[in-house]
Amino acid sequence: MTRYVLAGGCFWCLDAVYRRVQGVQNVICGYTGGDLPTPTYDQVSLGTTGHAEAVEIIFDESVVPQDVILDLFFLIHDPTTLNRQGNDVGTQYRSALFYTDDNQKKVFENAIERAKRHWSKTIVTELTPLGMFYPAEEYHQNYFNTNPGNGYCSIVIEPKIAKARSTYKKWFIEGKNENN
Repeated sequence: MTRYVLAGGCFWCLDAVYRRVQGVQNVICGYTGGDLPTPTYDQVSLGTTGHAEAVEIIFDESVVPQDVILDLFFLIHDPTTLNRQGNDVGTQYRSALFYTDDNQKKVFENAIERAKRHWSKTIVTELTPLGMFYPAEEYHQNYFNTNPGNGYCSIVIEPKIAKARSTYKKWFIEGKNENN
């Protein structure tokens, strides 16, 4: 199994997309990249802890290639906006790839290079060593599937899922809304 920790704005969006991808065994919303031990959502949302909303993705590379996981990341968020995704503004919503070793760093660098072909503006995604990853509160986990009537889910998340499914149909689980 391979573990990636990625930040691309609100973690609910990344969580909802990756739960639908074949070979993804687990997705956990959480916080990383900051200085405060065991931060809470309320603390991170202030933008003063240095943490980013991120997801930890555990996936099986024999089922889904690492390039698909990373190319999806660059498809479903805007890596050219600094500390912002849509109306979510602050360092907690930054675009970042948190690597665990030199090999993973190189894989992430290659993904950034591939993504440059699809974006006309400069990609500002941070490439940062992974420190501590703190799981978010339980109510953030699998948020899209457990809150189907939420306006944010229908207005922001659903279009991202549709875009990802349309572009990477081969890798999406057929007939299921989630894989765990």
